[in-house]
Amino acid sequence: MPFQFLNIYVHSLFLIFYMKFGVIIFPGSNCDKDLIHVLKDVMGQEVHELWHKDSDISQFTTEDCIMLPGGFSFGDYLRTGAIARFSPIMESVIDFANRGGKVWGICNGFQILCEAGLLPGVLLRNNGQQFICKNLYIKPNTTNSAITNTLSLDRALKIPIAHAEGRFFADEKAMAEIVANDQILFKYCDENGQVSDASNPNGSLLNIAGICNKNRNVFGMMPHPERCTEDILGNTDGRGLFESLIKAEILVNG
Repeated sequence: MPFQFLNIYVHSLFLIFYMKFGVIIFPGSNCDKDLIHVLKDVMGQEVHELWHKDSDISQFTTEDCIMLPGGFSFGDYLRTGAIARFSPIMESVIDFANRGGKVWGICNGFQILCEAGLLPGVLLRNNGQQFICKNLYIKPNTTNSAITNTLSLDRALKIPIAHAEGRFFADEKAMAEIVANDQILFKYCDENGQVSDASNPNGSLLNIAGICNKNRNVFGMMPHPERCTEDILGNTDGRGLFESLIKAEILVNG
């Protein structure tokens, strides 16, 4: 099939294809409604709210996606994500991920996935020791993932951050594996796509803003793509990540 017709075919399928999404709500989640709105009203997908004390996610297949939104689960007491990791639903999420189901954590969701061992590393206090809330730029580092497969490696995306513990860290061995396995999804950069210390807002190793697991079905990122998906907000750069995920499922199962 010629490339231009493949694009038309995929776009047509995208308009009618539905994925099922589950959005987990923890005590202290505050980005869950934003995420549900984007998935349901902007992307036109089927969305189910999941309370953290529930453990039955049998309605989801490995073609679906479980999402962990941003916020301050359990007030960030003890350590970000450390308490939420032991919510009853997380054992089911771990099993779901181990069976190949897609799991995507944003901001606090990323922290929870690291605490649960579904992603390597940890998110530490920002090197400036302050909460940061602003628009900045990230650059896709690979197209070898469901949430980056249609993104350009040459274009910086304007995506907001809002975190106090976003400094990604892993020991030397884990970092070597992350790099060797092409697990870095996004790096902080400037508006021209240049990755440098000056464009690193929190001190993350290698300017890391997002990673995936070795099996490429679990994704975590600190920036908030759900906050920039609509024209009314003046920025739609985040929409491409959700489109990538849905289109990836079309190409695999369509």
